[in-house]
Amino acid sequence: MSQPILQHIADSLDTLRRSERKVAEWVLAQPQSVIHMRIVDLAAAVGVSEPTVVRFCRAIGCEGFQNFKLAVAQSGVRDPATNDFRLSELDTARDYTYKVFDTTMSTLQRVRDTLDPDAIEIAVDALGYARRVEFYGFGASSPVAIDAQHKFFRLQIASSAYSDPHIQAMAAMSLSPEDVVVAISQSGRTTALLEAMDHVHESGAVIIGLAPGDTPVLNNSTIAIPIDVASPEDESYTPLPSRIAHLAVIDILAVGVSKMKGSDVDRHLIKLNRGLQTLRVKD
Repeated sequence: MSQPILQHIADSLDTLRRSERKVAEWVLAQPQSVIHMRIVDLAAAVGVSEPTVVRFCRAIGCEGFQNFKLAVAQSGVRDPATNDFRLSELDTARDYTYKVFDTTMSTLQRVRDTLDPDAIEIAVDALGYARRVEFYGFGASSPVAIDAQHKFFRLQIASSAYSDPHIQAMAAMSLSPEDVVVAISQSGRTTALLEAMDHVHESGAVIIGLAPGDTPVLNNSTIAIPIDVASPEDESYTPLPSRIAHLAVIDILAVGVSKMKGSDVDRHLIKLNRGLQTLRVKD
């Protein structure tokens, strides 16, 4: 599909079945609402069945509903209630405080609504059964990798975080097919990360990619989890919403693994929390 999704839908109206055309017309009228909907919500709003929505998605060249929502989100559709982040010399502390929070909350909601639950479930299974998990990230993605390692260490999973290209390469060469690497990239195009991923593939380990859709990092991943964050006008602010979105997805994966491991991990976390009390100042 070479043209934007909404234009493609408009051009395809005459080729769609009657019920599929109803979905198309509703989407064209309210594209910003689709991003926040489940398939059951869209079917109810249009007055068609869920299978009809799936057929519509496939008829316009999307693999499924999640893929369709991602395409709509990537087309530049925005919630009209949310403005793009722009700083002004006249902004007060209150102004830029609200702008930062509003932009971040909008980003998190947009990413949440375009995540594929099937990809999340597959990634959680891979992480939960892994012998070892390593997190690779450079630049603004490096703190995300460190935070991820801390979360999975608490879940009793052997884990490490690397942001040095040479150490990443050596670590990747030392992996086995029972291991998992989480490749984190806010651009999806970091050369050093892609080189490390080549070594991971050679070792037979699984790669979970957290990066923008249709980028080299995501395309070279075993399990792809697209995280698409539109870049604000102010480039100095760009890393913040993207980094927070990646941290949120890491939290989702950690919660999934914790749920998968069940009561054993719950008891371990309770033990850790009790032990840490001795390191804190008492009231």
